[in-house]
Amino acid sequence: MKIRKEIKSIGLLGLWTTILMLGGVSATLQASTEEKPNIIFIMLDEWGYYEMSALGHPLIETPNIDRMAEEGMRFTQLLAGGNICAPTRASVMLGQHTGSTAKRDNNPASPIPADEITVAEVLKEAGYATGGFGKWGLGDRGTSGVPEKHGFDVFFGYYNQIHAHTYYPNYLLFNSIKLPLPGNTGHAYRGETWSHDLIHDAAMHFIRDNAGRQPFFAYLPYALPHAFYGIPEDDPAYLKYKETVWDDAPQHHNNPAIAPPDEAVRYAAFMGLADRNLGEILDTLEELGIADNTLVIICGDNGGNPNAFMNANYPNGFFAPNTDPKTGVTFRGGKGNFYEGGLRIAFLAHWPGTIEAGSVTDHLGYFPDFMPTAAELAGVETPERSDGISFVPTLMGKPEEQQQHDYLYWEDPFSVAIRQGDWKAIRPRGSNQFELYDLSTDISESNNIADEHPDILNRLKALAEEAHTPPRLGEVYDESLGFQGHGAR
Repeated sequence: MKIRKEIKSIGLLGLWTTILMLGGVSATLQASTEEKPNIIFIMLDEWGYYEMSALGHPLIETPNIDRMAEEGMRFTQLLAGGNICAPTRASVMLGQHTGSTAKRDNNPASPIPADEITVAEVLKEAGYATGGFGKWGLGDRGTSGVPEKHGFDVFFGYYNQIHAHTYYPNYLLFNSIKLPLPGNTGHAYRGETWSHDLIHDAAMHFIRDNAGRQPFFAYLPYALPHAFYGIPEDDPAYLKYKETVWDDAPQHHNNPAIAPPDEAVRYAAFMGLADRNLGEILDTLEELGIADNTLVIICGDNGGNPNAFMNANYPNGFFAPNTDPKTGVTFRGGKGNFYEGGLRIAFLAHWPGTIEAGSVTDHLGYFPDFMPTAAELAGVETPERSDGISFVPTLMGKPEEQQQHDYLYWEDPFSVAIRQGDWKAIRPRGSNQFELYDLSTDISESNNIADEHPDILNRLKALAEEAHTPPRLGEVYDESLGFQGHGAR
């Protein structure tokens, strides 16, 4: 198998076996005799809420994501923890909203502190083998935020999110070990060793290696379908869409020296590839006989990015990630802001025999809820600093037992948003005034009713002030070890 040969050629397989063995012994010694569910959390980068054929998308076909919806549960209001890459990943890993997290911006030079507790640490203490594969974003090599110091037995991929802007990087990191990738210069669209196949293959190896030995947590923050759209042109996902004629599709990037002219085709192919990877995971769980004891979650990391393929003919983007293809109703905004378009994400859960097939829930939650959910499933306590509420009762089909948030909160250096029930207040970037929306009647946030309900707005503003705490900063021990750039583009 070509991928196996590539892994072997860069020395990964030996490292992989050694570190897995060490991590596996530790986890086995700590594991209780009670069977605990495996947990697989797949996060796709910039996957839009409506970019699945299960919701009627006219261009993108996702049979395995549709299978997740048919066999599992789709959440309509499980919202992102942040509106851009690093803060939303911090939210899911630390179980905190962005008024509490140490990571509130996309600066790759600011890591999380060494004493932050991640969901991987919680599960590792509960006897789980823990593996991460993809895009970390919470601390580069040489900092206090590296994943192997935050509960991961193994992590393979990109630590710095800027490093993840190409699928042909010069190297990948394996527990802070730098592994050069043969034939790559870091060019956005060309190279000899395609990183995504290596990352996905390593994730599959982790799942197979731990199946039946001990419970495992596989965190798969894949870079797909984030730009730049470098994909081997013999990949089946690309070949499927290659002959598609979308003459009027806007480009995402307008530099012909870098971007090929078929970026829209490549984006659709990336979604097809992500769907294929999901199918391989679901099929493998069945093959190994562990599907009924494995919770699989797949979601986006933040709201879709309608600006990626936008022009006057497609004001909501060519793929319209935040627009209902059946009704035309659009979530306002997108990646980078706190309107619904920046926070609404696709979120599906699959657990045969436990989750009711074909179920849809409007339970209101967000990324901080994953940590207490995982902790409850593992039978351990949630760290005190978590802002989340477990959604296990919702997964189990017991909505009457589900606790609810008093409010949900988001912030970044430029803006703030808070939601209580259907009321949402937002102070958008560039403004010092809060807007107010009633999402039960105005899901597109087109009618600012702040002047009509000053009492409600003042209540939400007070809660927002209460939710904010000063950020805690991590440390950079050796700046020279971090990502220095891809070199030639």
